[in-house]
Order: sequence, then structure tokens, then C-alpha cells
Amino acid sequence: MKNVYDWPYANEFGVREAVESDVVVLGGGLAGCFAAIAAARKGLRVALVEKGATERSGSAGSGFDHWESACSNPCSKVTPKEIAEAYVEEQDEYSNGIAHYIECREGYDRLLDLEDFGGKVRDSEGEFAGAEFRDEKTGLMFAYDYTNKFTLRVWGSTFKPALYKELKRLGVLVFDRTEATALLTSVVDGKKRGVGAIGMNVRTGRLMVFKAKATILTMSRPARVWLFNPDLVGLCEFRPTQSIGSGHAMGWRAGVEFTMMEKSVKGEFSAAGRSFPPYGTGNNHNTWYAATMVDARGVEIPYVDRDGNELKTVSERYHPAPGQKFFLKGGVIDEAKYEYRGPETLPFEELMKRGYKLPFYADLSRMPEMERKVIWGMMVGEEGKTKIPILQNYTQRGFDPAKHMLQSYGTGWQSAAFLGQERQLFGAPGGVMHDWDLKTNIDGIYAAGDQLFASDCCGFACATGYYAGRKAADWAATVDFTEPDEKEIDREEARLYAPMYVEDGMDWRELNMAISKCMQNYCGAVKREDLLKEGLDLLESYERDAVPRLSCSNPHELMRTHEVLDILEVSKLIINACLLRKSSSAPLCFERSDYPEVDPAEDRKFITIRQENGRVVRGEVPHRYFGDIEEEYLRRNGDYIAERAERYGDR
Repeated sequence: MKNVYDWPYANEFGVREAVESDVVVLGGGLAGCFAAIAAARKGLRVALVEKGATERSGSAGSGFDHWESACSNPCSKVTPKEIAEAYVEEQDEYSNGIAHYIECREGYDRLLDLEDFGGKVRDSEGEFAGAEFRDEKTGLMFAYDYTNKFTLRVWGSTFKPALYKELKRLGVLVFDRTEATALLTSVVDGKKRGVGAIGMNVRTGRLMVFKAKATILTMSRPARVWLFNPDLVGLCEFRPTQSIGSGHAMGWRAGVEFTMMEKSVKGEFSAAGRSFPPYGTGNNHNTWYAATMVDARGVEIPYVDRDGNELKTVSERYHPAPGQKFFLKGGVIDEAKYEYRGPETLPFEELMKRGYKLPFYADLSRMPEMERKVIWGMMVGEEGKTKIPILQNYTQRGFDPAKHMLQSYGTGWQSAAFLGQERQLFGAPGGVMHDWDLKTNIDGIYAAGDQLFASDCCGFACATGYYAGRKAADWAATVDFTEPDEKEIDREEARLYAPMYVEDGMDWRELNMAISKCMQNYCGAVKREDLLKEGLDLLESYERDAVPRLSCSNPHELMRTHEVLDILEVSKLIINACLLRKSSSAPLCFERSDYPEVDPAEDRKFITIRQENGRVVRGEVPHRYFGDIEEEYLRRNGDYIAERAERYGDR
């Protein structure tokens, strides 16, 4: 192994450390923190493994501005079942009824937890007193639908430090700067079981062996698969640079079953350097909803309701149309269905026909003071990656939303003109298939947050994380420890350290760029059998010819290299999943030129995929495999319902 020079940390390559716990949680984002807290509350020994620093790591580490589906808050006028069913129907059944019901049923409970831990959930100082979106009794503040009040505006930048403090208070063993790299499995009584995981300290290179009765995957969804610019790495995806889907890669290698991995949407954020920072241009989407939009002449562009009626006031943009119970708005929605769509601006093509002139602008000066203040001062600022690069920098350079407009770049409402072949795993993408315990097909391995198929935003991560944590803890209390296979550990150690032995080889950025080009060329907007197979052959050639040439000089470079190896693994998983679906599908954003029929009845189901001894195994699961979401939840969670009543009362 080459010398590690000019590196401020100890050289611990070749050193092994074993950690034993009842439950090990892989990933220290919102889902991971809550999974660890739930297991620790049951009195179990819990270890949490995080590649960054848990206090600020993960997709929500820098903050987020809204909490969807807090349906049990005291002001809500909708039920958890109504909103969860709407999510499933909005995605034409290609959605996760189990996880969305958990999100809607338990999401507000997790907000109360965060408030108890020290996070800021409500406007307790009265900064927005009198605003239409603020409930004067509770201080809760609402977004999007002011009638039904199930989505809350929150101060998300306060949440990760509060969670970290609670982890330490509960005695969770937190292993920061430690990347999880592989799942450990064994055969117990003739059945495969998860028995822990392997990790590596990204500062020293020390190999970590985590022995556990139960393992919970709570890492990010894949990224940098189609979009990568080696000079502008931070603009290649909406989520943080290090959130690239290692949990999917680990699961695929271990035999975990996935579904909907053939789904990919046209790029929505961060076009590998061609776009502006997310929410850094004027628009009317999510954080900026419902900003007043004007054209180049200053002519206001109207909002319309579900029925196409033009809305005359700003307030009307936040209420359902007559006869409409509620409307959905937020991160889960790709192409919102008509009956749930709610207030939107007119389609871009229609605006051009009506004579509106480019460029368009967001003009907050035309909005009521409180609406302007909550969008620019709170939402833009609390949302991930916006507090410093957008709110602080723009303000320091003189931007005043009461006086100035902010241009909306690109065509339509996008901040960049994305190419058709530039795809992302965004908007309820594929992920781990699971049962009502959020358990995978392998006993002892659970998943939550962005590891799950059809995952959503922060409330989804927190609610499913806590749920998986308590279910995994219950399992762990019933089984004994199983020692992992030392040969398996040896093989993983050799794989991890290999790039440190290569002199003058390839940098990880080169391979990431090659993977992205391969996926654009062979697994882009339109798929075909021959194209997909050529793409798979090319990826396998990278594995055969390029991977052995990867070279690193310190543990940080080695971590980045491991990430790209995982991106390569995930790319193979995606292409294999695309080969399994022999038809096109609108809700899956999936088009095959050789199978042009769209959503035939015989293919309206979840196609599952897993790997067994290097062989791809296909499966099928009906859309409504989870049954009646409320009845099935109640049947399995009586203990939590009683605990909730005692812990939270009428809050």
C-alpha cells in the first residue's frame, strides 16, 4: 500500500474494530436518527453509522422548509387515510401505501418529538401573528392548502442538531465519519438473515465490523447516475454530494429485493452545472409556492384552480376549488392528476399562445407582506442548500423582495433546460420492497426513508425511520447473535482497500463521468432491448477494465471512490430492472420503443428484482398488496397507539 502523506489523521489501514449491538442503523439522516431513537427507547443497544457528521449530515442536514402530511395535527381537516390514499391514486397505484400511511399517521408525532428535543416547530414568538397561514392558538404555520392544514411550515435547520443531542442522551453509539459499505448475512435454520454490516472510517481507513441482531438501511436514494460534472460536483444533484445511494448498492449485492427501479424522471433540479442552485431563481414551485409570476412587461400571469377558473386574489391560491375536498402540493408530486392538482399557473405552452413575453419573473412585491416574508425570509432559508447560497448571499448583494423581482430562467418554470436523456431518481422513485414491518425479503434487515420505494420528503423519512426502528427492535429482542463469516469480511476488506495499492491510476471522477454518459446514451428517455443490453455490457466492461485502475492516496479519496463503485452497482440494477418491464408506462416515466403499448392491464403491477448468486431474479407483486392501509396498520400497531396516547396526550 502506498504511503499516506500530508494527511492529518492516523493511518489505520489493516486495523479492524468489532462493535456489537442489538440494532445497527446505517445512515445518520432523519430516518436513521429516528430509527436509532425508537430502538433505544425500547432499551436496546444501538449503533448508528454515518459517513458524515450526524449533527448536520444527510439530505436535511442544512434544513428544510415544510413538513408534508402532518394529518393528525390539531388543526387538520383531513384524515391520514385520505391523504395516503390520495398519494397512491396520484401515482396511479405505483406508490407505497404502507409507508405513506405511516407518514400520514405518525408524521405529526415525530414533529412533537423534535419539538421536545429542541427543534423549532411553531411560531412561538409571534413573528407571523395575524397571517392567514398561522393558527393563533397553537402557533403552527401551514403551507399550500390553508383550508385543510395538513402541511406545516417548519424551521428544519434546527432539527438535525436536536436529533443528535437526543441520540447522545439515549446512549446511542454514534460512529461519525464512518461509511457503511456492505451488509453481512448468514444462513440460520436454512434461511438467510442479516447479521450486521461492514464500514470504514473515512479519515483513518480503519475497518469496522458491526455485529447486530437487526440492521436498518436508512441511507439516501441514488444520485449522480445520469448527471455528473467533475468540475461542478455540488451542482450535479439536488441532494448533498455524499448522498448517492450506497444503501441500494449494498442491498443489491446482498440480495435485497427492489421495485420500481425502472422509473426515472426527466431532470428536475441541478443539471450538472447548467442549472442555477435549487430555489435560487424565481418560480412558483414548492418553496416559492404561490409566488406571483409576471412576464417581461410586468403583466401578471394568472393562477387557475382545478376547474380552470382564474383566481383573483393571492389568498385564493391556497384554498381548494368549490367542491374540491383538498389538493396535494409538494415533493411527492410528479405530474399531478387533475382531481388533486389544485391551484397552478397555466401550462407554459398556453401562456405563449396568449401572448405572454419571456423572460418571466417571480414578483414577491405584489404579495401581502406576510406571504412575501414567509417565502423569502423563512422558506427560502430553511430549505436545503438555501440559507447561505441564496438567502444570505442575495440579501448581502442588495436583493429586496419588496422592491425587486427574481428572473425565472430556462423554459417554462424550470431553472435549466434539461435534456431528455438526463434522468434522475426523483419524485417517488424506486427502492426497497418491504412488508408491513418495513422488513426486506431478508430476515433481520429493515429499511426506511429514501431506501424505500416511492419515498417522499422529510416527514416520510422521520415517520418511517421511527417505525422501522421499533419493529427492528422487537425482532432483535427475539433472536440470538449470529457470528458473521470471516471470509466475507476478508473479501470486503480487500475490495475496499484495493485502490490504495494502485499507482498512477484513474481518478474516481473519470469513472463517474463515464457511467453518467453510458446511462444517458443507453438508458435515457427512450429504452430498447438492444440499447439496454449494450449499456449493461459497457458498465460491465468498466467493472472489468476500469475499476482495477482506480487509484487513491488518502481515505477521503478512497471514500469518494467507493461511492462511484456504488453508483456503478446501482446503474447495473437500474438497467436490469428496465429489461424486466416489457411495456411502456406513463406513471413510471418509462418508454420502450420496442414495447410501445402504454400500461397494459397485464403489466399494471410492481415488478421486483433481486440478485441471487450473480443471477437476476424477477418477481411480481400486485399494486394493492398491502390491503386496507388503516385496518392493517391498526392490526399491527396497538402497542404504539397506546404509547402515543400516553406520551403525547392531546398535543
